[in-house]
Amino acid sequence: MAKFLRVGVHDSNVGGYTSKAWTIRRIGSTAILKWGSVEVRRAGHGRRIYWTRRPQHKTVRFTSEKRAIDYVKNAIVRRLGHRYEKLAESVRIGPRPVSRRVEPVRVLATVLFVDIVRSTEKVALLGDHRWNEVLTRYYAVLRRELRASRGREVTTTGDGMHATFEGQPGALRAIRCAAAIRQAVRTLGLEIRAGLHTGECELVGDSLAGIAVHIGARVMARAGANEVLVSSMVKDLVGRSGIKLEDRGAHKLRGVAEKWRLYGLP
Repeated sequence: MAKFLRVGVHDSNVGGYTSKAWTIRRIGSTAILKWGSVEVRRAGHGRRIYWTRRPQHKTVRFTSEKRAIDYVKNAIVRRLGHRYEKLAESVRIGPRPVSRRVEPVRVLATVLFVDIVRSTEKVALLGDHRWNEVLTRYYAVLRRELRASRGREVTTTGDGMHATFEGQPGALRAIRCAAAIRQAVRTLGLEIRAGLHTGECELVGDSLAGIAVHIGARVMARAGANEVLVSSMVKDLVGRSGIKLEDRGAHKLRGVAEKWRLYGLP
């Protein structure tokens, strides 16, 4: 059985994303397809994939086994051409587990949002195959810098990442991490934008929620190419660290009542 996953980002909502899975298997002269939206939890070896609703099915019967083999091969090529990630056969895509009610724990954290600037233009220029290779190297860079800065990956999007750094010292580590990522991805011919905010977040399992997460995403949305923006809360926490931040004025963030003063990392 061949299995594929595509994680996509919705441009008008930097904090949200939709993922899809697609599988195909052949039994004799019959091809069986299954597809639908999925939820992706955690990352790396701990990643788990669950159907968000009952997946759609399609059964195609052919007059010969050879026709079925050709159909499956062509279908797989099309998936690879549409920015799907090929999964190992051992990866299980199952029903979403019934969640028990867990009381959220409130923690102080600095949230970091990063994504690639003008990624659509890059895809058109490089082509899907080459772009997928660049994305693989890009995420390797992000995870290397996260480990070095003792940050934790929360979610990935089509070309971005949401990470968190615990406690007040986490603000300084988050800024240094964003600066290191900005520098490192230049070797891949990429430009990123990043946004940081510190506040109380609700920790439920491995996920973070709350207005602080929302503000962090909106801070990133205000950043330009190769720009790292931080909120005034982050600036206050790193004020004595020696890091220089440039005042970028007060901004109205979408979905946030009050204006926030933002600062840029030169």
